[in-house]
Amino acid sequence: MSIDKSQAIPHRDSRHSIMKSTSVLSLGTLSSRAIGFVRDVILARLLGTGMAADAFFVASRIPNLFRDMIGEGATNAALVPVFSEYLEEKDRVAFWNFVSVVVTAAMIILSLITALGIVFSPVLIRLTAPGFMADPGKLQLTIHLTQIMFPYLIFIALTAYSMGILFTFRSFFAPAFSPCLLNIAMIISAFLASRYMKQPVFGLAIGVLVGGVLQLVAQIPSMLKAGMTYRLPKSLSHPGLFKIGRLLIPRMIGNGIYQLAVLIDTFCASLANIIGPGGISAIYYANRLIQFPMGIFTFALSSAVLPSLSGFAVRKDYESLKKTLAFSLENIFFVMCPTTIIFMFLAHPIIRVFFQRGQFDAYSTDISANALCFYSLGLFSFGGIKILVTAFYAMQDTRTTVIVAGICLAINTVLNFILMYPLKVGGIALASSISGTIDFLVLFTILNKRLGGIDSGLLKYFLKVTLASLIIGGFIAFFWRILPWHHEFLKLILLMVGGLLMYELICLYLKIEQAEKLMQWTLKGMFMKK
Repeated sequence: MSIDKSQAIPHRDSRHSIMKSTSVLSLGTLSSRAIGFVRDVILARLLGTGMAADAFFVASRIPNLFRDMIGEGATNAALVPVFSEYLEEKDRVAFWNFVSVVVTAAMIILSLITALGIVFSPVLIRLTAPGFMADPGKLQLTIHLTQIMFPYLIFIALTAYSMGILFTFRSFFAPAFSPCLLNIAMIISAFLASRYMKQPVFGLAIGVLVGGVLQLVAQIPSMLKAGMTYRLPKSLSHPGLFKIGRLLIPRMIGNGIYQLAVLIDTFCASLANIIGPGGISAIYYANRLIQFPMGIFTFALSSAVLPSLSGFAVRKDYESLKKTLAFSLENIFFVMCPTTIIFMFLAHPIIRVFFQRGQFDAYSTDISANALCFYSLGLFSFGGIKILVTAFYAMQDTRTTVIVAGICLAINTVLNFILMYPLKVGGIALASSISGTIDFLVLFTILNKRLGGIDSGLLKYFLKVTLASLIIGGFIAFFWRILPWHHEFLKLILLMVGGLLMYELICLYLKIEQAEKLMQWTLKGMFMKK
């Protein structure tokens, strides 16, 4: 039995298997992001960057703060590594008994946090967005929306735990596509609320709750297929649960530091007398665009590679771990570097084409494009951090990332207050990009030393894709000015597609492996169709 297991693992942890899993997650995330983009266009038209928009985005941020700390954060930091270890070393009955203990404990903790969150929402909002206290109506609206949406935490955190179990079994379909349901629920709620409710923003809050329930329900068939059996445990005293707790507490602190950085951004953006009105909404819309490539590729790749890295760490196969880590970082650089250039050079037309309508006016476009341009500078770092942190979690080290995150939080905070005066909302975005780059470099240095050298060719690889990206940046800037088309959407699509094709050709000339693989897959697909 053990021989069969050892023989199966290399196959499912191979590069081909990882990229196949990444493809499934990427396709699901692409679907979700595409539908989410439609949702954001509808929200922009319905709410713009006015009072209701700021209130809704701040209110939704509070439960999502806890969601990342004890939901998705727990999945990546503690659940998948420990579940992977139990699946490697225990039988299925012991594994599912362990899952029952984890789920029961999670439901108790999540219910308690939700109840406290609803009661203390007035305090949380005053701390998060102190600028709102100057407008009592805006403050009360935000508090009410927060109280409505807080139960979303229970549903989405349990969804994240279910995803962790499915990731352990290398089952990625339901986790990949279920987020679409949240966006669909919000689109339908926006449509109905705009027609039948005096304050449509409350309908959007209800849509968030419905979407959370649908995402959780969507995991159940795959869980049952994986063999899940739930039994109410007689006791929550379980060594695996304590191990998750030991791994999770530093991760929660680290994620709390990250969320504190988000709250500091919100705090600064709420100071309309310094950065101007609509700062919170501008940050939201810019972040949604930044999260599009991050979600489609970075989240997919880090989720797909985590079980493999965890398996290598359990078996102490550090050579395979290093190669897989270097391979993942190369893919991040290959995708994020040209994306950075496209966002920087086309920030205004991208925002204008997709969002400027209804309540979203030219001023909204200016401040959102300003934020997008500066956020894009940190794209490769944000993606690289996700992969490096995944490697630390796979080795069951959640403390190092906390320490580094704490240092970078201090840097981010100082930069926020320095840069927001001259650059307004763009200064807040630039502070995040600078601190993110420092975070990436520090984590890489530590991991490189710990593993005895990840891959000496990464710097050369990064310089190659950066050169290729800068060349397409010049191409985009030149042709945007000389093309006579007045239809900005077609012009935008043409230049983005043309720029990416040029990037592929330059990378082929520079003999970059990912470009060669992409060409092989494209030709193979064309040949198979014929």
